[in-house]
Amino acid sequence: MKIFNTLTRTKEEFVPIEPGKVRMYVCGPTVYNLIHIGNARPMILFDTVRRYFLHKGYEVNYVSNFTDVDDKIIRKAKEEGVDAAKISTRYIAECKKDMADMNIMPATKNPLATEEIDGMEEMIQTLIDKNNAYVSKDGTVYFRTKSFKDYGKLSHKNMDELQSGFREIKVTGEEDKEDSSDFVLWKPKKEGEPYWESPWSKGRPGWHIECSVMSKKYLGEQIDIHGGGEDLIFPHHENEIAQSESASGKSFANYWMHNAFLNIDNKKMSKSLGNFRTVRDIAKNY
Repeated sequence: MKIFNTLTRTKEEFVPIEPGKVRMYVCGPTVYNLIHIGNARPMILFDTVRRYFLHKGYEVNYVSNFTDVDDKIIRKAKEEGVDAAKISTRYIAECKKDMADMNIMPATKNPLATEEIDGMEEMIQTLIDKNNAYVSKDGTVYFRTKSFKDYGKLSHKNMDELQSGFREIKVTGEEDKEDSSDFVLWKPKKEGEPYWESPWSKGRPGWHIECSVMSKKYLGEQIDIHGGGEDLIFPHHENEIAQSESASGKSFANYWMHNAFLNIDNKKMSKSLGNFRTVRDIAKNY
């Protein structure tokens, strides 16, 4: 079986780390609304990949998370006057219902970000100890991108390109960063937000560290395949590589697979653009 590997931009013969077994991690949805057919695309695509491996006789450990703490979830909770956990619990249940209706096989494990905070704090501390991360005076922890010499290897961007891009995006409250390309591992809470205790501040993890930790816990430090939509190549997957490989000293994923966007009128389908059709809307007609 040949796989187009985003990392090398070539088709490569699939060779598993452990003969007869596939360790596969696929980034799951952020649960603040009903899923649209753009969200469904990676679910169906990677379910198909998984089924093909099963058909070929492999044992597949398939892990796909739910991001259940996020700015969008918090915003939705404030709109409804409920706590964030109520929103995420509701939409995880709805998402699982839609996935079952699309005949998607349940993952071996669907970890929730909020249940893995201890592991995130542990990995962040490892990165601080190894000088790959630092704590700013307000209790934010940043990853030091220049400490990882291969940064940019997945998105095929070099640091100079990235620097100029980041310099144009000045984000308020990030004046304490050593470098404009450094990214957040832990952020202090704002008023009314859910938070966890940590050695650095009362707050919550950055998005990127969540997947690194969940993948490590349920699949080990090295995995065969990491999948997701092409919008995740940079910065999410790039940052996952930087964190995971800095923490473990080993290569993270051997094959990176990405699905293309689902386009509506030549624009990416997304909730923010409002040009989406939910799985349920489509299911009524087809």
